[in-house]
Amino acid sequence: MAEDPIIKKAYYSIGDVCNLTGLKPHVLRYWETQFSALRPMKNPAGNRVYRPKEVELIHLLKRLLYEEKYTIEGANRKIQGVRRSGDLEEERRNALVPEILSGITEELEHVRELLT
Repeated sequence: MAEDPIIKKAYYSIGDVCNLTGLKPHVLRYWETQFSALRPMKNPAGNRVYRPKEVELIHLLKRLLYEEKYTIEGANRKIQGVRRSGDLEEERRNALVPEILSGITEELEHVRELLT
């Protein structure tokens, strides 16, 4: 079974999530107010800590909003519908496929450059 690219740490800081997703912190904080499914915990210092499943959800939300052009309301309905059907975990993981393929492509191009 292939290693999951997100599950490398138990918890991620908001900075880590920004690096993984390419989103700004204020976007993540705003999304928390708009999507009930996105509720990161806070550590004793009051900083947000995201679990791997929340990072996957953020990738899914990013795909829905930026690539598939859903409105926030439409993305919220989509997430709620997927939650009710029990397919949220699968949808979250599927949202990572383009990210994984992009990373593989970049690595292969780098290897090709080294070999030529």
